[in-house]
Formats: sequence, structure tokens, C-alpha cells
Amino acid sequence: MSESAVSQSSGLERGTQGKAIAVERLRQAIAQGEVAPGQRLVEAELVEQFEVTRGSVRAAIDELVAEGLIERIHNRGARVRTVSTEQAVEILECRKVLEGLIAAKAATRVTPADIERLHAHTEQLTASVRDGEPMKYSTLNHELHAMLREIAGQQTAADLIGRLNAQIVRHQFQLSLRPGRPQVSLGEHLAIAEAVIAGDAEGAEQAMRDHLDSVIAALTGRV
Repeated sequence: MSESAVSQSSGLERGTQGKAIAVERLRQAIAQGEVAPGQRLVEAELVEQFEVTRGSVRAAIDELVAEGLIERIHNRGARVRTVSTEQAVEILECRKVLEGLIAAKAATRVTPADIERLHAHTEQLTASVRDGEPMKYSTLNHELHAMLREIAGQQTAADLIGRLNAQIVRHQFQLSLRPGRPQVSLGEHLAIAEAVIAGDAEGAEQAMRDHLDSVIAALTGRV
């Protein structure tokens, strides 16, 4: 029986939708530590867990291999890639340059509608910290960076940042839950947004670089 027939009879998601489900669930599992660095991925278990076809699982693994989250081992299948703190710092150093460029570009391109969106978003960020919701803050944090990339319109830098971020998603998730970190991060993000809103390209770039220096310092235990 073909995979198509099996998936239809079993109710498993397949094709583009099945792959999208598997990618999102697997990326989330890696970020949240449900699967550990170095852990072997068993396709049959993922099919059952995600309720998608084996083809969807394989396609998802291929995508996350390309992102650097998973690695294939000869004759042993796939496993979650281990990214050391030193490697994460290198990635963040590269991100600092690219994210600084994005912030500067956003400051030169920001529109009144963008300013309204940024004001609304920073209010949500502030409220999430005030209300003690680190998971919500983490989501809003990522959304702010995505908003700045959209405003900047620098697609090459945005694509590179996306690939770099994927490799350190676990480190970022753990850091976002560290006690006191959202309070520090909030001030840094507000400074970035304020500079973009003011059209201050140089200030926005510096605020972004300062923020990522702070992330590196927190990750390496220097603060």
C-alpha cells in the first residue's frame, strides 16, 4: 500500500501540511529540551507523536538539518545537533552585525503605521514582564525582531539571521526563562524600538549591538 493510501486510511497528516506540523513540533521539542542534544531521532516514534506520515517526518528532518538543528550520522540516522556555548557565542557575534544593520535600516524606513505598531508592541512587552509571563515575553521578543526585519526590508540579512537563530534556539529558550533576564532584556528592546521610532539609524544599530552583547554576557555567565 502506498504512503498516500496509508495516510488517508490512518488519518495522518501528509504533504506540505504534514511537513509543516512536523517541523514546528520538532523545532519546539528541541527548543524546550524535550529532546536533548545528541539524542537520536527515531522516525517511527515521531510519526506516532506528531500524527504525520513518515515522509513528512523525513522532510522535516531534512529541513532542520539544513537549518543546523539536526545532523545526520552515517548509518545511524539523525540526531539533535549539539551546539556548545562557544559556538552559540560565535553565532551571536555574527548576528550582532546583521541585526545592527537591520535596526539601522528599519530606522531609515519606518513609517507612521510602523511607529504605531511598534508602540503597541512595546506596550505588550512591558505588560508581559510586569505580569510575570516569561513565555509570552519570549514570543513577543521574537515578534519584535521579526517586525524590525520586515520594516528594514533587507531580505538577505533577514534570511541569514533566520538560519543563525535556528541553530541556537535551545540556548535562547533557556536564557529567556532565566530569572531576572526578561527585566534586563525589556529595557534593551525598548531602547532599540525608541531609536527606530525616532529615525535614529546610528542609535538603533548601537542599541541592537548593546542588546546582543548583553545576551552573550548572560549566556557565558559574565553577568
